[in-house]
Amino acid sequence: MATVEWQDRITADPKVLVGKPVIKGTRISVEMVLDLLGRGYAQDEILAQYDHLTHEDIQACLVYASELVQSEKVYDAP
Repeated sequence: MATVEWQDRITADPKVLVGKPVIKGTRISVEMVLDLLGRGYAQDEILAQYDHLTHEDIQACLVYASELVQSEKVYDAP
């Protein structure tokens, strides 16, 4: 499977969903896609419910989340 560049599919605009990252051309947030996956929905179930999305859109959400977590800084609490 080719690597999906999330920047090609994810955008954030303060005028759309108060700036939350969304799949380009939609009002479907990365947060919602991740929530559905985390609750056990299969990609095919999500695609059936939101037929304007693609497997690559869902993959982009996962790559975006992965990069966000990788860049997270963890500090030791005193």
